[in-house]
Amino acid sequence: MHTLAISVPLGQRLAAFADLCKLRVNSLIVFTAMIGMLLAQAGLPPLGRFLAASLGIGLVACAAAAINCLVERTVDARMRRTAGRPLPQGMLKPGEALALALLLGGLGLACLHLWANDLTLWLTLATFLGYALIYTVILKPATPMNIVIGGASGAMPPVLGWAAMTGQVAAEPLALFLIVFLWTPPHFWSLAMARREDYARAGFPMLPLTHGIRLTCLHSLLYTLMLAAASYLPVTLGMSGALYGVAVSALNARFVAQAWRLWRAYSDADSRAMFRGSLVYLSGLFVALCLDRLLAPWLPF
Repeated sequence: MHTLAISVPLGQRLAAFADLCKLRVNSLIVFTAMIGMLLAQAGLPPLGRFLAASLGIGLVACAAAAINCLVERTVDARMRRTAGRPLPQGMLKPGEALALALLLGGLGLACLHLWANDLTLWLTLATFLGYALIYTVILKPATPMNIVIGGASGAMPPVLGWAAMTGQVAAEPLALFLIVFLWTPPHFWSLAMARREDYARAGFPMLPLTHGIRLTCLHSLLYTLMLAAASYLPVTLGMSGALYGVAVSALNARFVAQAWRLWRAYSDADSRAMFRGSLVYLSGLFVALCLDRLLAPWLPF
């Protein structure tokens, strides 16, 4: 392992460090935090604080991803989906992954302390610990409800963004937290059902393995219905208006239909389609929130 890591060209090593950060996943995390900042006040947020908070939250999220890769490097090697990651491939050493996580996490928290506020720092640190330790180390290998409980960490970014702008937590960001929290189980269960052999090789007690496909599809449908109901909270709380309401209704119709089809007649292809659809759903919902806020002054309704 040591020799292989040293022999990897510099460009590939830098790319491997980037892979540890799971940039594609964390881009959605930072985006939802940015929307939380945008919705926290009338008008545009202060640019300096907006950029510093986005950077700080993003760096800590990358640190959490690196810890996840470090802790799961052995089981990652047994899963087809993750066997190509840098640590199972020997492109980086565990100590390098830990050093990256400490460096990025420290820099991110420093950004939040210096240019946002300490409430955001402590909430971000708690989110890091919730994902990197409580979810990755304790929950994921122990219970089929891992993603339900651990989903609280993934739902925090809008709250972090709101706190960075206002220095407090209110009902509005908690509504966004609830939306992401309810979205998380059907998102991950659709992947777990389609990749159940992979998770079985890794030894993770995912719900499709412990309780079967049929029950997992039912739970996914129920969570999707609760998500559809919760998605209208921004309208009832006055955070958004008709543009968001119309957009989220279309998103709900598509996502609920996917969950219903999966429950009625499961197939791996439909499960993969629902996983992709879940990404479209959450991205579309937050884009709709953003556009509703930015375009509201020019809309006739």
